[in-house]
Amino acid sequence: MAKVDTSSSRPYHIVIFGASGFTGQFVVEEVARTVSEGPNGSLTWAVAGRSRQKLDKVLEQAAGALGKPELRTAVDVIVADVGEPDSLAAMCKQAVIVLNCVGPYRFWGEPVVKACVENGAHCIDICGEPQFLESMQLNYDSQAADKGVYIVGACGFDSIPADMGVLYTRDQFKGTLTAIESFLTASTGPEGGSINDGTWKSAIYGFADSGKLRSLRKKFGHKPLPVVGSKIKRRSALFYSNEVQQYAVPFMGADPSVVKRSQRFLLEEHQETPVQYGAYAGVGGVANIVKMLFAGMMFWFLVKFSFGQDLLIKYPEFFSFGFFSKDGPTRKQMEGSSFKFAFYGEGYTEGQDPSQGRPNAKIRTLVQGPEAGYVATPIAMVQAAITILNEPKALPKKGGVYTPGATFAKTKLVERLNKHGIRFSVI
Repeated sequence: MAKVDTSSSRPYHIVIFGASGFTGQFVVEEVARTVSEGPNGSLTWAVAGRSRQKLDKVLEQAAGALGKPELRTAVDVIVADVGEPDSLAAMCKQAVIVLNCVGPYRFWGEPVVKACVENGAHCIDICGEPQFLESMQLNYDSQAADKGVYIVGACGFDSIPADMGVLYTRDQFKGTLTAIESFLTASTGPEGGSINDGTWKSAIYGFADSGKLRSLRKKFGHKPLPVVGSKIKRRSALFYSNEVQQYAVPFMGADPSVVKRSQRFLLEEHQETPVQYGAYAGVGGVANIVKMLFAGMMFWFLVKFSFGQDLLIKYPEFFSFGFFSKDGPTRKQMEGSSFKFAFYGEGYTEGQDPSQGRPNAKIRTLVQGPEAGYVATPIAMVQAAITILNEPKALPKKGGVYTPGATFAKTKLVERLNKHGIRFSVI
Protein backbone atom coordinates (compact mmCIF):
# COMPACT_ATOMS: atom_id res chain seq x y z
CA MET A 1 0.00 0.00 0.00
CA ALA A 2 1.16 3.51 -0.77
CA LYS A 3 1.26 6.00 2.06
CA VAL A 4 1.19 9.79 1.96
CA ASP A 5 2.62 10.73 5.34
CA THR A 6 1.82 14.35 6.14
CA SER A 7 2.71 14.01 9.83
CA SER A 8 5.73 15.71 11.35
CA SER A 9 8.12 12.85 10.49
CA ARG A 10 9.19 14.80 7.38
CA PRO A 11 9.68 18.54 7.81
CA TYR A 12 8.44 19.55 4.34
CA HIS A 13 5.29 18.66 2.47
CA ILE A 14 6.97 19.88 -0.73
CA VAL A 15 10.57 20.41 -1.81
CA ILE A 16 11.06 22.14 -5.17
CA PHE A 17 14.22 20.72 -6.74
CA GLY A 18 15.69 22.93 -9.46
CA ALA A 19 13.96 25.96 -7.98
CA SER A 20 16.46 28.37 -9.55
CA GLY A 21 15.89 27.10 -13.11
CA PHE A 22 13.73 28.96 -15.61
CA THR A 23 10.58 26.95 -14.87
CA GLY A 24 11.49 26.31 -11.24
CA GLN A 25 11.31 30.01 -10.35
CA PHE A 26 7.64 30.10 -11.42
CA VAL A 27 6.89 26.90 -9.50
CA VAL A 28 8.30 28.64 -6.41
CA GLU A 29 5.86 31.52 -6.91
CA GLU A 30 2.93 29.14 -7.42
CA VAL A 31 3.70 27.17 -4.25
CA ALA A 32 3.95 30.46 -2.33
CA ARG A 33 0.47 31.39 -3.60
CA THR A 34 -1.09 28.10 -2.48
CA VAL A 35 0.29 27.50 1.03
CA SER A 36 -3.22 27.71 2.52
CA GLU A 37 -4.30 24.70 0.41
CA GLY A 38 -1.99 22.24 2.14
CA PRO A 39 -3.07 19.62 4.68
CA ASN A 40 -5.05 21.26 7.50
CA GLY A 41 -4.78 24.61 5.73
CA SER A 42 -1.00 25.00 5.68
CA LEU A 43 1.90 23.86 3.56
CA THR A 44 5.48 23.43 4.70
CA TRP A 45 7.98 23.73 1.88
CA ALA A 46 11.59 24.30 0.88
CA VAL A 47 13.61 25.02 -2.24
CA ALA A 48 16.55 22.93 -3.41
CA GLY A 49 19.29 23.10 -6.03
CA ARG A 50 23.04 23.30 -6.55
CA SER A 51 23.62 26.94 -5.61
CA ARG A 52 22.47 28.44 -2.32
CA GLN A 53 23.17 31.89 -3.75
CA LYS A 54 20.85 31.34 -6.75
CA LEU A 55 18.15 29.84 -4.53
CA ASP A 56 18.30 32.84 -2.20
CA LYS A 57 17.97 35.10 -5.26
CA VAL A 58 14.88 33.20 -6.47
CA LEU A 59 13.23 33.57 -3.08
CA GLU A 60 14.02 37.28 -3.14
CA GLN A 61 12.51 37.62 -6.62
CA ALA A 62 9.39 35.70 -5.55
CA ALA A 63 9.06 37.90 -2.45
CA GLY A 64 9.12 41.00 -4.66
CA ALA A 65 6.79 39.60 -7.36
CA LEU A 66 4.17 38.44 -4.85
CA GLY A 67 4.55 41.18 -2.25
CA LYS A 68 5.49 38.60 0.38
CA PRO A 69 8.73 39.79 2.01
CA GLU A 70 8.59 36.89 4.49
CA LEU A 71 9.63 34.48 1.71
CA ARG A 72 13.21 35.76 2.00
CA THR A 73 13.59 34.23 5.46
CA ALA A 74 10.67 31.83 6.04
CA VAL A 75 11.47 29.31 3.29
CA ASP A 76 14.32 26.88 3.93
CA VAL A 77 17.06 26.25 1.37
CA ILE A 78 18.52 22.78 0.67
CA VAL A 79 21.70 22.36 -1.36
CA ALA A 80 21.44 19.24 -3.54
CA ASP A 81 23.03 18.19 -6.82
CA VAL A 82 22.05 15.39 -9.24
CA GLY A 83 25.75 14.47 -9.40
CA GLU A 84 25.91 13.90 -5.63
CA PRO A 85 23.65 10.98 -4.60
CA ASP A 86 24.13 11.62 -0.87
CA SER A 87 22.80 15.15 -1.23
CA LEU A 88 19.75 13.88 -3.14
CA ALA A 89 19.12 11.23 -0.46
CA ALA A 90 19.32 13.87 2.28
CA MET A 91 16.86 16.08 0.37
CA CYS A 92 14.38 13.25 -0.27
CA LYS A 93 14.36 12.16 3.38
CA GLN A 94 13.02 15.59 4.32
CA ALA A 95 10.19 15.72 1.75
CA VAL A 96 6.78 14.15 1.45
CA ILE A 97 6.83 15.15 -2.26
CA VAL A 98 9.72 16.31 -4.43
CA LEU A 99 8.75 18.56 -7.34
CA ASN A 100 11.52 17.90 -9.86
CA CYS A 101 12.08 20.81 -12.25
CA VAL A 102 15.56 19.77 -13.47
CA GLY A 103 15.66 18.85 -17.16
CA PRO A 104 16.31 17.63 -19.77
CA TYR A 105 15.13 14.65 -17.77
CA ARG A 106 16.87 12.10 -19.98
CA PHE A 107 20.16 13.41 -18.54
CA TRP A 108 19.24 14.53 -15.03
CA GLY A 109 15.95 12.85 -14.13
CA GLU A 110 16.82 9.28 -13.13
CA PRO A 111 19.03 10.08 -10.10
CA VAL A 112 16.10 12.03 -8.62
CA VAL A 113 13.61 9.21 -9.22
CA LYS A 114 16.07 6.71 -7.72
CA ALA A 115 16.67 8.86 -4.64
CA CYS A 116 12.92 9.41 -4.13
CA VAL A 117 12.14 5.69 -4.37
CA GLU A 118 14.98 4.66 -2.06
CA ASN A 119 14.16 7.32 0.53
CA GLY A 120 10.37 7.17 0.52
CA ALA A 121 9.52 10.51 -1.10
CA HIS A 122 6.84 10.85 -3.76
CA CYS A 123 8.02 12.55 -6.95
CA ILE A 124 6.27 14.78 -9.50
CA ASP A 125 7.91 16.09 -12.65
CA ILE A 126 6.92 18.17 -15.68
CA CYS A 127 8.67 16.00 -18.24
CA GLY A 128 7.48 15.88 -21.84
CA GLU A 129 9.99 13.22 -22.94
CA PRO A 130 8.29 9.84 -23.62
CA GLN A 131 11.58 7.94 -23.54
CA PHE A 132 12.35 9.10 -19.99
CA LEU A 133 8.79 8.68 -18.75
CA GLU A 134 8.45 5.15 -20.07
CA SER A 135 11.95 4.04 -19.05
CA MET A 136 11.21 5.15 -15.48
CA GLN A 137 8.06 3.01 -15.53
CA LEU A 138 10.00 0.03 -16.85
CA ASN A 139 12.87 0.37 -14.37
CA TYR A 140 11.27 1.69 -11.17
CA ASP A 141 7.59 0.73 -11.11
CA SER A 142 8.00 -2.41 -8.99
CA GLN A 143 10.48 -0.73 -6.61
CA ALA A 144 8.13 2.23 -6.17
CA ALA A 145 5.27 -0.19 -5.46
CA ASP A 146 7.37 -2.01 -2.84
CA LYS A 147 8.22 1.31 -1.16
CA GLY A 148 4.67 2.70 -1.40
CA VAL A 149 5.89 5.71 -3.41
CA TYR A 150 4.12 7.54 -6.25
CA ILE A 151 6.33 8.66 -9.15
CA VAL A 152 4.12 10.78 -11.40
CA GLY A 153 5.61 12.16 -14.60
CA ALA A 154 4.24 14.63 -17.15
CA CYS A 155 2.44 16.85 -14.61
CA GLY A 156 2.87 20.12 -16.50
CA PHE A 157 1.34 21.36 -19.74
CA ASP A 158 2.70 18.02 -20.92
CA SER A 159 0.39 16.26 -20.20
CA ILE A 160 -2.23 17.21 -17.62
CA PRO A 161 -4.57 19.20 -19.95
CA ALA A 162 -4.62 16.35 -22.49
CA ASP A 163 -4.69 13.39 -20.09
CA MET A 164 -7.21 14.85 -17.66
CA GLY A 165 -9.12 16.38 -20.60
CA VAL A 166 -9.70 12.92 -22.06
CA LEU A 167 -10.93 11.64 -18.68
CA TYR A 168 -13.13 14.70 -18.16
CA THR A 169 -14.69 14.22 -21.60
CA ARG A 170 -15.32 10.54 -20.87
CA ASP A 171 -16.87 11.35 -17.48
CA GLN A 172 -19.23 13.93 -19.02
CA PHE A 173 -20.40 11.57 -21.78
CA LYS A 174 -23.63 9.70 -21.10
CA GLY A 175 -22.81 6.25 -22.43
CA THR A 176 -19.61 4.62 -23.71
CA LEU A 177 -17.07 7.06 -25.14
CA THR A 178 -14.86 5.27 -27.65
CA ALA A 179 -12.73 7.91 -29.44
CA ILE A 180 -11.47 11.47 -29.00
CA GLU A 181 -9.54 13.87 -31.19
CA SER A 182 -7.98 16.92 -29.54
CA PHE A 183 -6.93 20.15 -31.23
CA LEU A 184 -4.47 22.43 -29.46
CA THR A 185 -4.30 26.13 -30.34
CA ALA A 186 -2.23 28.81 -28.64
CA SER A 187 -2.46 32.57 -28.83
CA THR A 188 -0.13 35.40 -27.89
CA GLY A 189 -0.73 39.06 -27.12
CA PRO A 190 0.82 42.12 -28.77
CA GLU A 191 4.18 41.32 -27.14
CA GLY A 192 4.36 37.95 -28.89
CA GLY A 193 5.68 34.87 -27.12
CA SER A 194 8.49 32.35 -26.90
CA ILE A 195 9.54 29.20 -25.05
CA ASN A 196 12.72 28.70 -23.05
CA ASP A 197 15.26 26.60 -24.94
CA GLY A 198 15.16 23.79 -22.35
CA THR A 199 12.08 22.45 -24.17
CA TRP A 200 13.93 22.83 -27.49
CA LYS A 201 16.83 20.76 -26.17
CA SER A 202 14.48 18.02 -25.01
CA ALA A 203 12.95 17.88 -28.51
CA ILE A 204 16.38 17.67 -30.16
CA TYR A 205 17.53 14.78 -28.00
CA GLY A 206 14.14 13.08 -28.26
CA PHE A 207 14.10 13.02 -32.06
CA ALA A 208 17.75 11.99 -32.19
CA ASP A 209 16.97 9.00 -29.96
CA SER A 210 13.60 7.98 -31.43
CA GLY A 211 14.89 4.51 -32.34
CA LYS A 212 15.64 3.79 -28.67
CA LEU A 213 12.05 4.61 -27.71
CA ARG A 214 10.72 1.92 -30.09
CA SER A 215 13.02 -0.74 -28.62
CA LEU A 216 12.15 0.38 -25.08
CA ARG A 217 8.44 -0.14 -25.74
CA LYS A 218 9.01 -3.70 -26.92
CA LYS A 219 10.40 -4.56 -23.47
CA PHE A 220 6.98 -3.98 -21.85
CA GLY A 221 5.46 -6.77 -23.92
CA HIS A 222 2.11 -4.96 -24.05
CA LYS A 223 -0.68 -6.31 -26.20
CA PRO A 224 -2.46 -3.67 -28.32
CA LEU A 225 -5.31 -1.97 -26.50
CA PRO A 226 -8.69 -3.31 -27.64
CA VAL A 227 -10.52 -1.09 -30.12
CA VAL A 228 -14.10 -0.48 -29.03
CA GLY A 229 -16.49 0.98 -31.62
CA SER A 230 -15.30 2.40 -34.93
CA LYS A 231 -11.54 2.62 -35.32
CA ILE A 232 -10.30 6.22 -35.22
CA LYS A 233 -8.93 7.46 -38.55
CA ARG A 234 -5.46 8.95 -38.62
CA ARG A 235 -5.28 12.38 -40.22
CA SER A 236 -2.58 13.36 -42.71
CA ALA A 237 0.66 15.12 -41.75
CA LEU A 238 -0.82 18.52 -42.72
CA PHE A 239 -4.52 19.26 -43.19
CA TYR A 240 -7.07 22.03 -42.88
CA SER A 241 -9.04 21.52 -39.68
CA ASN A 242 -12.67 22.62 -39.74
CA GLU A 243 -12.66 22.12 -35.97
CA VAL A 244 -10.24 25.00 -35.32
CA GLN A 245 -10.54 26.79 -38.69
CA GLN A 246 -6.84 26.62 -39.47
CA TYR A 247 -4.20 24.22 -40.74
CA ALA A 248 -3.18 21.50 -38.30
CA VAL A 249 -0.52 18.83 -37.84
CA PRO A 250 -0.23 15.77 -35.57
CA PHE A 251 0.83 16.86 -32.08
CA MET A 252 4.51 15.97 -31.64
CA GLY A 253 4.72 15.99 -27.85
CA ALA A 254 4.23 13.38 -25.14
CA ASP A 255 0.43 13.65 -24.89
CA PRO A 256 -0.55 10.67 -27.12
CA SER A 257 1.82 8.29 -25.33
CA VAL A 258 0.80 9.52 -21.87
CA VAL A 259 -2.92 9.21 -22.65
CA LYS A 260 -2.39 5.70 -24.00
CA ARG A 261 -0.58 4.64 -20.81
CA SER A 262 -3.43 6.07 -18.71
CA GLN A 263 -6.03 4.22 -20.78
CA ARG A 264 -4.08 0.96 -20.37
CA PHE A 265 -3.94 1.42 -16.58
CA LEU A 266 -7.67 2.20 -16.33
CA LEU A 267 -8.50 -0.88 -18.44
CA GLU A 268 -6.24 -3.23 -16.47
CA GLU A 269 -6.98 -1.88 -12.98
CA HIS A 270 -10.61 -0.74 -13.27
CA GLN A 271 -11.86 -2.59 -16.39
CA GLU A 272 -12.82 0.74 -17.98
CA THR A 273 -13.36 0.90 -21.73
CA PRO A 274 -10.22 2.36 -23.36
CA VAL A 275 -10.70 5.56 -25.38
CA GLN A 276 -8.86 5.87 -28.70
CA TYR A 277 -7.02 9.18 -28.96
CA GLY A 278 -5.70 11.35 -31.77
CA ALA A 279 -3.87 14.60 -30.93
CA TYR A 280 -3.38 17.56 -33.28
CA ALA A 281 -2.12 21.12 -33.08
CA GLY A 282 -3.28 24.13 -35.07
CA VAL A 283 -0.47 25.93 -36.89
CA GLY A 284 -2.38 28.86 -38.42
CA GLY A 285 -2.39 29.99 -42.04
CA VAL A 286 -0.21 29.54 -45.13
CA ALA A 287 2.60 31.87 -43.96
CA ASN A 288 3.07 29.82 -40.79
CA ILE A 289 3.09 26.59 -42.81
CA VAL A 290 5.93 27.88 -45.00
CA LYS A 291 7.97 28.78 -41.89
CA MET A 292 7.16 25.45 -40.26
CA LEU A 293 8.12 23.40 -43.32
CA PHE A 294 11.39 25.28 -43.74
CA ALA A 295 12.27 24.98 -40.03
CA GLY A 296 11.13 21.35 -39.99
CA MET A 297 13.35 20.36 -42.92
CA MET A 298 16.40 21.98 -41.31
CA PHE A 299 15.58 20.35 -37.98
CA TRP A 300 15.12 16.85 -39.45
CA PHE A 301 18.39 17.13 -41.37
CA LEU A 302 20.52 18.57 -38.56
CA VAL A 303 19.18 16.44 -35.70
CA LYS A 304 20.64 13.29 -37.32
CA PHE A 305 24.22 14.48 -36.80
CA SER A 306 26.07 15.51 -33.65
CA PHE A 307 27.37 18.70 -35.31
CA GLY A 308 23.80 19.51 -36.35
CA GLN A 309 22.52 18.97 -32.83
CA ASP A 310 25.22 21.35 -31.57
CA LEU A 311 24.09 24.00 -34.07
CA LEU A 312 20.43 23.59 -33.11
CA ILE A 313 21.29 23.91 -29.41
CA LYS A 314 23.57 26.93 -29.94
CA TYR A 315 21.12 28.93 -32.10
CA PRO A 316 17.57 28.05 -31.01
CA GLU A 317 16.06 31.39 -32.06
CA PHE A 318 17.46 31.19 -35.59
CA PHE A 319 16.38 27.61 -36.29
CA SER A 320 12.92 28.01 -34.71
CA PHE A 321 12.11 31.47 -36.17
CA GLY A 322 12.20 32.93 -32.65
CA PHE A 323 9.74 30.40 -31.21
CA PHE A 324 12.40 29.13 -28.76
CA SER A 325 14.97 31.35 -27.07
CA LYS A 326 17.63 31.11 -24.40
CA ASP A 327 15.89 33.86 -22.43
CA GLY A 328 12.36 32.46 -22.67
CA PRO A 329 9.28 34.69 -22.56
CA THR A 330 9.08 37.93 -20.60
CA ARG A 331 6.38 38.30 -17.95
CA LYS A 332 4.47 40.63 -20.30
CA GLN A 333 4.55 38.00 -23.04
CA MET A 334 3.31 35.41 -20.56
CA GLU A 335 0.44 37.64 -19.45
CA GLY A 336 -0.80 37.94 -23.04
CA SER A 337 -0.57 34.25 -23.93
CA SER A 338 -3.09 31.41 -23.54
CA PHE A 339 -3.95 27.94 -24.81
CA LYS A 340 -7.06 25.98 -25.79
CA PHE A 341 -7.56 22.24 -26.14
CA ALA A 342 -10.78 21.35 -27.99
CA PHE A 343 -11.81 17.70 -27.52
CA TYR A 344 -14.15 16.07 -30.03
CA GLY A 345 -15.45 12.76 -28.73
CA GLU A 346 -17.79 10.13 -30.09
CA GLY A 347 -19.36 7.02 -28.67
CA TYR A 348 -22.53 5.13 -27.94
CA THR A 349 -25.44 6.25 -25.81
CA GLU A 350 -26.52 4.26 -22.77
CA GLY A 351 -28.09 0.97 -23.82
CA GLN A 352 -26.36 0.94 -27.23
CA ASP A 353 -23.97 -1.93 -27.98
CA PRO A 354 -20.55 -0.53 -29.04
CA SER A 355 -19.90 -3.68 -31.06
CA GLN A 356 -22.91 -2.97 -33.27
CA GLY A 357 -22.86 -0.19 -35.83
CA ARG A 358 -21.27 3.23 -35.86
CA PRO A 359 -21.13 5.62 -32.88
CA ASN A 360 -24.44 7.44 -32.43
CA ALA A 361 -23.49 10.30 -30.10
CA LYS A 362 -20.89 13.06 -29.91
CA ILE A 363 -19.50 15.38 -27.25
CA ARG A 364 -17.28 18.45 -27.36
CA THR A 365 -15.31 19.76 -24.41
CA LEU A 366 -12.76 22.48 -23.90
CA VAL A 367 -9.71 22.81 -21.65
CA GLN A 368 -8.35 26.34 -21.70
CA GLY A 369 -5.88 28.23 -19.62
CA PRO A 370 -3.12 30.82 -19.36
CA GLU A 371 0.33 30.73 -20.97
CA ALA A 372 1.24 27.06 -21.24
CA GLY A 373 4.90 26.74 -20.27
CA TYR A 374 5.42 28.92 -17.20
CA VAL A 375 1.94 29.80 -15.92
CA ALA A 376 -0.20 26.72 -16.62
CA THR A 377 2.65 24.26 -16.01
CA PRO A 378 3.40 25.46 -12.44
CA ILE A 379 -0.35 25.51 -11.67
CA ALA A 380 -0.76 21.94 -12.92
CA MET A 381 2.33 20.68 -11.10
CA VAL A 382 1.48 22.31 -7.78
CA GLN A 383 -2.17 21.24 -7.88
CA ALA A 384 -1.05 17.67 -8.61
CA ALA A 385 1.06 17.81 -5.42
CA ILE A 386 -1.77 19.40 -3.41
CA THR A 387 -4.08 16.59 -4.60
CA ILE A 388 -1.66 13.89 -3.45
CA LEU A 389 -1.32 15.56 -0.05
CA ASN A 390 -5.06 16.08 0.47
CA GLU A 391 -6.65 13.06 -1.22
CA PRO A 392 -4.46 10.03 -0.48
CA LYS A 393 -7.44 7.64 -0.37
CA ALA A 394 -8.47 8.57 -3.93
CA LEU A 395 -5.05 7.65 -5.39
CA PRO A 396 -4.06 4.22 -6.76
CA LYS A 397 -3.93 1.65 -3.95
CA LYS A 398 -0.27 0.82 -4.44
CA GLY A 399 2.77 2.89 -5.29
CA GLY A 400 4.33 2.88 -8.73
CA VAL A 401 5.36 4.97 -11.72
CA TYR A 402 2.18 6.52 -13.06
CA THR A 403 0.72 8.99 -15.55
CA PRO A 404 -1.44 11.89 -14.34
CA GLY A 405 -4.59 10.15 -15.59
CA ALA A 406 -3.77 6.94 -13.73
CA THR A 407 -2.95 8.83 -10.53
CA PHE A 408 -5.73 11.40 -10.47
CA ALA A 409 -8.67 9.74 -12.27
CA LYS A 410 -10.63 9.33 -9.01
CA THR A 411 -9.58 12.64 -7.41
CA LYS A 412 -10.82 16.24 -7.53
CA LEU A 413 -7.82 17.49 -9.52
CA VAL A 414 -10.02 18.86 -12.32
CA GLU A 415 -12.04 20.87 -9.76
CA ARG A 416 -8.82 22.23 -8.27
CA LEU A 417 -7.49 23.23 -11.71
CA ASN A 418 -10.80 24.96 -12.51
CA LYS A 419 -10.33 27.16 -9.45
CA HIS A 420 -6.81 28.09 -10.57
CA GLY A 421 -7.49 29.18 -14.13
CA ILE A 422 -7.17 25.91 -16.09
CA ARG A 423 -10.83 25.49 -16.97
CA PHE A 424 -12.62 22.33 -18.11
CA SER A 425 -16.05 22.71 -19.72
CA VAL A 426 -18.57 21.02 -22.01
CA ILE A 427 -19.48 23.14 -25.05
